[in-house]
Amino acid sequence: MNWDQFVQLTVNGLTDGSVYALIALGFSIVYGILKLLNFAHGDVFMIGAFIGYFVLTELGGAPSPDLPVPLLLVIMFVLAAIGCGLLGVVIERFAYRPLRDAPRIAPLISALGVSFLIQNSALLLFGGQIRSYDSEDLDGGHYLFPFYGVQWGPLQLPIIRILTMGLTLVICVALTQLIARTQLGKAMRATSVDREAAQMMGINTDYVIAAAFFVGSAIAGVAGVMYGLAFDNINHVLGFENGLKAFTASVVGGIGSIPGAALGGLVVGLAESYSTGYIPNGATYQDLWVFSLLIVVLLVRPTGLLGKADIRKV
Repeated sequence: MNWDQFVQLTVNGLTDGSVYALIALGFSIVYGILKLLNFAHGDVFMIGAFIGYFVLTELGGAPSPDLPVPLLLVIMFVLAAIGCGLLGVVIERFAYRPLRDAPRIAPLISALGVSFLIQNSALLLFGGQIRSYDSEDLDGGHYLFPFYGVQWGPLQLPIIRILTMGLTLVICVALTQLIARTQLGKAMRATSVDREAAQMMGINTDYVIAAAFFVGSAIAGVAGVMYGLAFDNINHVLGFENGLKAFTASVVGGIGSIPGAALGGLVVGLAESYSTGYIPNGATYQDLWVFSLLIVVLLVRPTGLLGKADIRKV
């Protein structure tokens, strides 16, 4: 085995998987409460990438930013999180809430419709051309992060990849604590178990569900900015493929589980990276191997790696 290649493929897979994990968290939060597959979530991620791009462009661009880089990054992440969070709340209010007690196929069709609406609205507003964050310099470095990161033997770990993986870990831990320890988290868990009973106990379930959409969509916005910084190029169809892989990640890890979403994202990212490096024509057929992994996991463990079987009331 080529050790250098293995290390680099692992780094690449963990970076991709971190982005998938962030998007998958939104799928898991919404599904955990409403048992709803929010297929518009990937397009919210795409909007986050565009918000980050326009903020970066208005503040001077990556080669010569008008603000110190740490402050610039904070502004990009915060505005993308707020913008996407509000978009998630609007989607829930007008596309999903009226269908909350409808047959399950109705909100699913609505989710697909919202996905196409956001994607085509982005095409109309932003155009179909690929936009670049222009974060990579001519020597292959990074304008916003002039120092490289970690170089140790075969390990080549740019600072942007460290930031991607580190931010994913921080968000996963923070979200886990939010669900486990806060009043909102307890209300989310109660609503997930039995929405009607939660209402009778005085919980404002409309607020709780809207909050879940805000949190999940805000995380998707952060993931969109991170994607733009790490991979540079974005366009209006960005959300479809990445959203589909993130959904795969949430199912592989156990949809509805926060740790499962994180684990599933890393598993999908590593599977994608290793197939590219070790399987002939792997780069061409990497999606085949990713979705084959989904089929295998569902056949062996239908609830996912960390998922639990639903308890059905009789």
